Amino acid sequence: MLEAAARNLLDPAILFFVVGLLAGLVRSNLEIPQQVTKFLSLYLLMALGLKGGATMAVQGVTVGSLVAILAAVLMAFIVPILTFLVLRRLVDPFNAAAIAGTYGSVSAVTFIAGQQFLTKNDIAFGGHMSAAMVFMESPAIIMAVMLVSFLRRSRNEGAEGGNEASSQGEAVSALPSMREVLHEAFTDGGHLLLIASLCVGYIAGESGEAIMKPFVGDLFKGILAFFLLEMGLLVGRQFGESEFRLEPALTVFALVAPVVYAVLALGLARALSLSRGDAILLATLSASASYIVVPAILRYAVPEARPGIYFTMALGLTFPFNIIAGIPLYHALSGWVWP
Repeated sequence: MLEAAARNLLDPAILFFVVGLLAGLVRSNLEIPQQVTKFLSLYLLMALGLKGGATMAVQGVTVGSLVAILAAVLMAFIVPILTFLVLRRLVDPFNAAAIAGTYGSVSAVTFIAGQQFLTKNDIAFGGHMSAAMVFMESPAIIMAVMLVSFLRRSRNEGAEGGNEASSQGEAVSALPSMREVLHEAFTDGGHLLLIASLCVGYIAGESGEAIMKPFVGDLFKGILAFFLLEMGLLVGRQFGESEFRLEPALTVFALVAPVVYAVLALGLARALSLSRGDAILLATLSASASYIVVPAILRYAVPEARPGIYFTMALGLTFPFNIIAGIPLYHALSGWVWP
């Protein structure tokens, strides 16, 4: 494991993440314009979708690929449920539901880092795992909204006094409906681009991938390094700011839960006879947490929760842990089951 972790740390993209982290910690004025960051994010999603779709076209849609996607969807429901059951004892139920939605969803950049790690270690994986990532995005949002709706209904039923119940009812009616939240989730620009790119890659096939290779292949590693530099800056600047300080129990959860979920995913993958590469990517997805799409939706879907909690846990702790140490750890754990 230590050898794999060392190779991972010596990857230029990971090193640029560390550079950004250090620059953020020392409050450097190094800055990447927001529009550039947005472009880098969209580029990575498009490249990921195109390559995944093209690989699916070459490999074909098999029973094995459908089983892998089914396993991903199953983990997308298991993770938020377990997260809520654990965290409702540590924080108020609304924050627990928001964190559950954040951890039930996935991080595309962590997934890309996992793919890069597997490629460097000559471990094959299927293009269908990109489709699996797409299918894992929304179940957690649905679970979070359902939990919050139940919590609001329980709160209103327990309210005393007509005026209080009336005012709370008016507040609830002003909140977005499930339909509005799901529309926001499925039409989010990044999510929509990823789905569209996956379809384009599948339709264009191997010839389309060859045409796009100079753009989504040769440039990919450099763009990823640039984006991870920005992520490092963002994480580094969070530390030390009072609004982003977490309780010790939440800090422990953000670092331990990814490993627990990865182990569950590896066990499920083994039970379903997935390949080692697919299993590691499933573990990486299950261990990741969304810090872009889902937090943006939860801000208005769950106003009772504090964004500083779930955003910091996902981006400030779980993301760097997975990028630096988590992925090599999941690779090492898989070696106990897959020779």
